[in-house]
Amino acid sequence: MSFEDDAARIPGGSARPDRGVSEQREPVTAPASGHDRPTRTAALWVAVAVGLVVLVMLIVFFVQNQDMITVRFFGLEGTLALGTTLFIAAVGGGVLVALAGGARILQLRIANHRRKKAVGGPGGGY
Repeated sequence: MSFEDDAARIPGGSARPDRGVSEQREPVTAPASGHDRPTRTAALWVAVAVGLVVLVMLIVFFVQNQDMITVRFFGLEGTLALGTTLFIAAVGGGVLVALAGGARILQLRIANHRRKKAVGGPGGGY
């Protein structure tokens, strides 16, 4: 199959200018791709599978890091397993990032609301 054959199958286009108008063209149908759009259920299933893999990795991390260490924080002192301590530190960092992101989103929403109000958009008092 050549480029001309492919171009001849495109409606409205012809790679051969010598073709007569009276010639019958074959109807062009979209090729069956075999790929459907992913559904929400499929996306949820993938998310659950990835979540389970992450949980298994966390369990392995905790099991491999059970050495007891001394932790000091603002004058408090205690002993915890190393894996637990690192996990608490990671969650604390995630909370800080979430707070910073939430504050930025709130800041952008307030600025957008003020801009719409000044321009006279939805809810602008018209």
